[in-house]
Amino acid sequence: MEKVLIIAEAGVNHNGDLELAKQLVDAAAEAKADYVKFQTFKADKIVSKNAQKADYQIKNINDNDNSQYAMLKKLEMPDDWHYQLLEYAQSKNIKFLSTGFDQESIDFLDKLGVDLYKIPSGEITNKRYLQHIARKNKEIIISTGMATLDEIKQAVNIIAEAGTPKEKISVLHCNTEYPTPMKDVNLKAMNRIGKELGVTIGYSDHTLGIEVPIAAVALGAKIIEKHFTIDRNLPGPDHLASLEPAELKQMVTSIRNIEQAISGNGSKEPSESEKKNIAIVRKSLHFNKNLDAGHVLREEDLIAIRPGTGVSPLSIDDFIGKKLNTAVTANTPVFENYFL
Repeated sequence: MEKVLIIAEAGVNHNGDLELAKQLVDAAAEAKADYVKFQTFKADKIVSKNAQKADYQIKNINDNDNSQYAMLKKLEMPDDWHYQLLEYAQSKNIKFLSTGFDQESIDFLDKLGVDLYKIPSGEITNKRYLQHIARKNKEIIISTGMATLDEIKQAVNIIAEAGTPKEKISVLHCNTEYPTPMKDVNLKAMNRIGKELGVTIGYSDHTLGIEVPIAAVALGAKIIEKHFTIDRNLPGPDHLASLEPAELKQMVTSIRNIEQAISGNGSKEPSESEKKNIAIVRKSLHFNKNLDAGHVLREEDLIAIRPGTGVSPLSIDDFIGKKLNTAVTANTPVFENYFL
């Protein structure tokens, strides 16, 4: 079975501090995620100076400044950080990834050598952006928060027509409320996306805890993305809806366990590990009392008890009315050679 791709989303949880960004790389590597992902953007390229924060951002930051521009300006990752974090991630045996939010950032990430592109939910209706990424002809993962199925189909078609074949496109079901209420997860939509579009599916999670991404894997997700932080008490828009390092590690471990649990061929048969228990746990027919040779067996002469080393109790009717060719004692297993 192909492993689920696990993306540990550091995002902007570095808070503009390179050392904190490196700690996030450490935590993702320690958890054994496949990628640690940041965000690449220039605030001037993605937001008006008049744009307001989302409600969750206002609540989480609580700094009396509702400017989305001012918030993002503080969270830009300088170009040189990318090179340092890429090298640092390689030294920790984890892949570096970043979401580019504008065409200039996509070109920079291309120069950096990232092996895939992650399209954030907010850009799914940005046609020129989608076309620009598609022309790079690399693997693409699309998040779909706030999107309708028709919008997702349109985005996939735009990308395919612009140069990236559908086989290289994966789609993540997502909800962009931070944190996402459980009643709004609608996890079944993930499989609907896969059925309707014929693409690899996954799930980008913003719920609290680790239950939903684990459930998504059980339902067929091939990619999981989850925000994490060093400390949920840190200031910033995404920390409160992020996992802390121990939780991230538990999520990865749980996903790997679920992978194994659903990797069977679907046929119902004893596993290799349990075959040794058949004789111990199952019962077989035994004589219930001392009986003489020539005795004609009746039902009350038999009992089904452990161990299961003898004749199966399923065959009890085959022995009633048969005549013993030898004397037997109570608790002796029943075998065919005891009968005439």
